[in-house]
Amino acid sequence: MTENNHTSENVMGQGSSALEALINAVVGLLVSWAATFTLLPLWGLTPSAGQSLGITGMFFVLSFARAFLIREAFRKWAS
Repeated sequence: MTENNHTSENVMGQGSSALEALINAVVGLLVSWAATFTLLPLWGLTPSAGQSLGITGMFFVLSFARAFLIREAFRKWAS
């Protein structure tokens, strides 16, 4: 019975890690989207709306994966 409780806690922990990583990445998505339009032109780069969406999407996926993997690594090292 203890093993089942440990397994369900582990699943809940992964779900919480994924949710935290997703919220973090969504906030990053909004910041990146705004920065694409306001900061890149300072360096002479003026991406179109489609290019901006692609750049932002790429960083969104990378940010989510990075945050999730780092969180899981720390969680495993702590146990």
